[in-house]
Amino acid sequence: MFLRASISRFSGNRYSKGANLLARIAHYQSGFLWTRTMSDTKSSLSKMNGADGKTPFLIGVSGGTASGKSTVCKRIMEKLGQVEMDQKQRQVVCISQDSFYRELTTSEIAKAEKGQFNFDHPDAFNETLIYDTLTDIKAGKMVQIPTYDYRHHSLRKDEILTIYPADVVLFEGILVFYFPEVRNLFHMKLFVDTDSDTRLARRVPRDINERGRDLDQVLNQYMNFVKPAFDEFCSPTKKFADVIIPRGADNSVAIELIVQHIRDILENRRNSEERNSVSRKPLETPQSSPSKKGNAAGDALLTRRH
Repeated sequence: MFLRASISRFSGNRYSKGANLLARIAHYQSGFLWTRTMSDTKSSLSKMNGADGKTPFLIGVSGGTASGKSTVCKRIMEKLGQVEMDQKQRQVVCISQDSFYRELTTSEIAKAEKGQFNFDHPDAFNETLIYDTLTDIKAGKMVQIPTYDYRHHSLRKDEILTIYPADVVLFEGILVFYFPEVRNLFHMKLFVDTDSDTRLARRVPRDINERGRDLDQVLNQYMNFVKPAFDEFCSPTKKFADVIIPRGADNSVAIELIVQHIRDILENRRNSEERNSVSRKPLETPQSSPSKKGNAAGDALLTRRH
């Protein structure tokens, strides 16, 4: 109504007012484009510094030793077609809490080689590094983490895993939910609940074949450290889980439901990005011949929809 009243009031000088209005529109549009340019520049600089503005959906995956945590994560990524994809292109990535074991002292390494160090105790992990890394990931930053050497009980600093900004990040480990500040970072928490006998039956051949342990060492470590630590530190964190997955990777129904939820997250993000892309497109200045500037401006105002 204000625009129509303005046209009626100054109808005697329609051409000059229309031309003035076009000038104001052009001035506004140039300011809009300048703002968009500055925004794009900041975005580019942000990407150069390792961040592209993505805020990933963080999923914590906890459970006892050999419960099938890593296998569940692998199944999820397989069903989403992420396993064979290049690291830089992945929308879903997985990180192991084992990469955050703290550096051991010389005496602790000697104990570890005899199977007398408790790797299932919270003190075995670098809680601060876990929190800082997940915080950076949540901020959309690229991070680098070492690979853990199970045979020598140390971090392979020469084998660095680069985690690029992604839409969904899976973080799995036995004590993922134990540290409150870390636990509060997750948007979803899964607990892989597998029978203790099944877990022991899996752990024994794994530690012997893949980690160079002997049978007595595996059994002694399990009875003295692994089982007590599970009962004291890991099992109580089940109460924080949003979803409990009985039988681990064998529970195809539970995994499919989680995969579908992640698909919905990815689809919603894709739709949101498309809407934002459309809304950020600059305004187009109406094209008209010089002799009809006044009429074009006036007609545009008269036919504007409210």
